[in-house]
This record gives sequence, structure tokens and C-alpha cells, in this order.
Amino acid sequence: MRIIAGRFRGLALANVGKGDAGAHLRPTTDRVRESLFSMLIGGRFGDPIEGARVLDLFAGTGALGLEALSRGASHVTFVDDGRKALSLIRENIAKCRCADDVTVVKRDATRLPDGQPHDLIFLDPPYGSGLGEKALDAAIKGGWVAPDALIVWEESAAITPPDGVELLDARRYGDTTISILERVGRA
Repeated sequence: MRIIAGRFRGLALANVGKGDAGAHLRPTTDRVRESLFSMLIGGRFGDPIEGARVLDLFAGTGALGLEALSRGASHVTFVDDGRKALSLIRENIAKCRCADDVTVVKRDATRLPDGQPHDLIFLDPPYGSGLGEKALDAAIKGGWVAPDALIVWEESAAITPPDGVELLDARRYGDTTISILERVGRA
């Protein structure tokens, strides 16, 4: 696993092998990450990364948030409650030397306290668990999702967007479906 592009380009991230099923770690492959970021910066969604405040829910290794930071995001907040995941996130932050640009929140993503709005949300819950819906609802209710925020939801199947969120695109990569959504603008 490595950073694909930007200021950390080519940097090898902490190795988790094929993942850690017990810790629900299933890192997004380099190929899927590269396709996702190509889609995001392709112009269809404007420029959702440059200067963005990014929220990485179920952050796992932190690869998605760190890729965004590498490509110009201003700040990333990583949320995960797994001991192994938090260890990997901290190791990867140290490798990138970006501690000043990130916040790590040790918390169940479905039970977020009130927070500040973020422009780009990565949502990568354990597949088929129903936790994505709960986490997005908690993030919206807690003020973590800015009006018009772009939401990238990684799941094993197509998702049904909750109220107040519009599906813009969905693509399948093997056993992974990436859905791009937008929060319908409201404060």
C-alpha cells in the first residue's frame, strides 16, 4: 500500500497484508484508490480535494485521508475506535510527517459528538454491516458534514442514499462499490 500522487507520492504505508478481519481492517487497494481519486479530480465534481477539510470515518489505515492530504486537502480528521487501526493511522501519519495537518479521534463512528463541518467525507464501514448509514446520520446530526459536502462511500454493494443526500455516481471495482454522494445544501 502506497500513496499514489501528490506531496507524499510513492510513500509506502504501514503494511497490513491482506487486512485484519478481526479488527475489520480491509484496506482499499491501490488500484481502487487510484481510480477513486482519478474520478474525484476528473472535473465532474469540481475540485473537491484542494483546500478541503476531510473526514475519514472508519479510517482503518488512514490511506484515503492521507491520499487526500497528499493531493492538497488542508486538514484530515480520522475517526476509528479500533486499537489496531489507531496504531496504523498513527504510524502512517508519522511516515508522512503530517501531524500538524491531522486530527485522530478515537471514537465509534456511529456515535460522534458535535463537530465542525467537513467538505469531503470518506465512509468505509465494514461491508454489509449497516454501520455506514448510522455513521453518516451521526455525522450529519453532529455538524460534521458541510452543506454540499461530497461523500465517498465504499461498500460491498450499491447503497441507498439517506434523506438529504443525493447519489451522483457509483462504480464497481471487484467486490467494492464506490458511491459518490452529495449532501443537499442546508445548514
